[in-house]
Order: sequence, then C-alpha cells, then structure tokens
Amino acid sequence: MASTALKDQLDGLLNSMFREGLLDEQFTQLQMLQDANNPDFVAEVISLFCDDSERILGELTKLLDQAVVDFVKVDAYVHQLKGSSSSVGAQHVKLACIEFRQFCEDHDKEGCMRALHVVKHEYCNLRSKFESMIQLERRIFAYDTKQQN
Repeated sequence: MASTALKDQLDGLLNSMFREGLLDEQFTQLQMLQDANNPDFVAEVISLFCDDSERILGELTKLLDQAVVDFVKVDAYVHQLKGSSSSVGAQHVKLACIEFRQFCEDHDKEGCMRALHVVKHEYCNLRSKFESMIQLERRIFAYDTKQQN
C-alpha cells in the first residue's frame, strides 16, 4: 500500500479519535514534540502510558477486591491515572477517572467498582486505537525509509 494511502488511513483514524472525544488538544501538543530526530516519540510515550495504566488498573482491581477498601490508596492510584491520561490527551479515560475519584471521596465501594469497570472499558478502547495508530505509523516509516534507499 502506498505511503499516501497509509497516511490517509492514519489521518482518518486520528480524526475519528478526536471526533469521538477519545483524544483532546493535549495529544496534538504531544505530536508536535515528535520530529525527524525522534520519529518514535509519540509511540514511546503511548507505550509508557499503556504500561503504567495496566499496572495501575491491576493495583486498583486488587485494592477493590479487599474486604476493607483503603479509599486513600485507591484515590491515589486513580489520581495518578488521571494525570497520565491528561498528559497524553486521553480525554475519556481522564473524565472516567474524575468520576471515579468522587466515589473514592464518598467511600462508595460499589460506585468504585462500577467506575473501575468504566475506566477499564475506556482504556481498552483507547489502547486498541493507539495500537492501530502505532502500526500505521511504523508502516509509513518503513515504506518511506524503503523509498529513500
């Protein structure tokens, strides 16, 4: 597939992610930091975000499985996830974390369980689209590199 077609496909995916509200302006800022000297910058940041998110979601699951929930710890993890989501422009994940924090404040275990489910759903949806985006970027880079040689 020609580089132009791949770039169109990538643009379409990104546009749909913005339209759906999955991403916000912070993601655009992140993209502007990528250049020829560091063509994998966005992919690396996304990879770190995903690794960190997976770890936090695992910790939250463990904490909420306890008979007595430490809402201060739960809130600290949700706050951390909200911050990392904000930094990559993951709008839906960030908004779900804001709701989650309210349940922590209220010491509402059932609300926290529901909120964790929503956060996981939003994160998995975003991760899937990020994976597609990174695959397209790598294919474009490989094609363009091959054309230059």
